[in-house]
Amino acid sequence: MKTLVKTFFAAALIAVSTFAMAAEGPGSKTAKANVNLSTADFALDHYVAVTTEGESAGVEQLFAADFSQKANATTNKRDELVKFFKKQKGEKLNCAVSTNIIEESADYMVAKVTLKFENFTKTDLVTLVREGNDWKVSKSINSYK
Repeated sequence: MKTLVKTFFAAALIAVSTFAMAAEGPGSKTAKANVNLSTADFALDHYVAVTTEGESAGVEQLFAADFSQKANATTNKRDELVKFFKKQKGEKLNCAVSTNIIEESADYMVAKVTLKFENFTKTDLVTLVREGNDWKVSKSINSYK
């Protein structure tokens, strides 16, 4: 009898948890991941994680509304880059990363992010600005050697 009660209890527990997960559904979470961008260093670290480690949480939060990226003769806007990084979720680049802060003030920072791959180096000059309580990436200029 005890075995029968335990079996029914386990089945009921599985059914309830399955229905709860099904009701939630895949995409029903409307809250976006909130990333701590309260300092320029946090925002720069998150930018490096997004660009090199496939981090996709907080991508929309990271880039300023007027963000632009220049690489050679191409200019990419914010929406294009956000879509790109979301597609790259989990993709890690095989490179050595170094960052160097070139200039910093209370409201902006310019940093040089160097990605050294086996056969080439990508240098990214990143401008971060304070918007309210958060720091955001407002501009990125890429060059390759």
